[in-house]
Amino acid sequence: MKIIVPMAGRGSRLRPHTLTVPKPLIPVAGKPIVHRLVEDIAGVLNQDIDEVAFIIHESFGKQVETDLIAIAEKLGAKGTIYYQNEALGTGHAIMCAKESLNGPAVIAYADTLIRADFDLDTTADSVIWVKQVDQPEAFGVINLNEANEIVELVEKPKEFVSDLAVIGIYYFKDVAILKNELQSVLDNNIIHGGEYQINDGIKQMMQKGMKFVLGRVDEWMDCGNKNVTVETNSRMLNFLHQDGENLVAKNVKLENATIIPPCFIGEDVVLVNATVGPNVSLGKGSRVENAQIKNSLVQTNATIKNATLDNAMIGNHASFDGNFTSISIGDYSVLE
Repeated sequence: MKIIVPMAGRGSRLRPHTLTVPKPLIPVAGKPIVHRLVEDIAGVLNQDIDEVAFIIHESFGKQVETDLIAIAEKLGAKGTIYYQNEALGTGHAIMCAKESLNGPAVIAYADTLIRADFDLDTTADSVIWVKQVDQPEAFGVINLNEANEIVELVEKPKEFVSDLAVIGIYYFKDVAILKNELQSVLDNNIIHGGEYQINDGIKQMMQKGMKFVLGRVDEWMDCGNKNVTVETNSRMLNFLHQDGENLVAKNVKLENATIIPPCFIGEDVVLVNATVGPNVSLGKGSRVENAQIKNSLVQTNATIKNATLDNAMIGNHASFDGNFTSISIGDYSVLE
């Protein structure tokens, strides 16, 4: 089994955090989004993973590539890096990894996290993972026939089709079939929204009688912008806390400080006259002094003083002093 992970570019909805760190590498509950995604998929599949192929922008750099390959190797799999340097859509991104598109594979977009527990139907030609949603008109949804097979993908339906939203994770019994259909999409310049889409390849497979079934996830957590990423961090912390995971490093230094679980507290964090939690992630080497923080995501080596923060997202090596009289804020920074 292979896992194919299109990661696209840095994106704009999470600026300024994605100016130096690609969005899929932003840590949620102490672990990069893409790392959690790959581990969660591997856990659901319950099969040996032979290869994890990552499609990235070349500007991500060699250290990012090394870190991604390490994620694959941790699963006992080969890690492969491919480049998509132009944002030409999901179908184009997948085809950038065409050398790895053979045999059984899962394709998963790296800006989402899941919680799921189901048996993969490996007899189907494809499984499309979905989540029941309250506002299906805001999503791409599936249409089912009487045999509970997927016969149509509908993007943001104006009239009700179903409330099962496509979350961007797909299984293919032989991903080479999708590759052939996407090659046809590229060759015939089939474009929607200015891009080559995976859906056009899937629709061609459906037209040829391929069997598509659904896989339901229990939880679907987006990491598209700051607010939903902070919310996802909170939800993931609660899941991990319920699972009994220890999320607080042993060498955290506390001085007149309180941690209200669930929280992730990384190595070498210092808390002085502080209350942290619930639902807070503090990255390695951060320092919090004379402050209260809840429902927030703080990356590594940050310093926070004299502050009361809620629903905050603070980047690596950032410094925030609530008693500021002098300020230096870079491009895309936000203070609210």
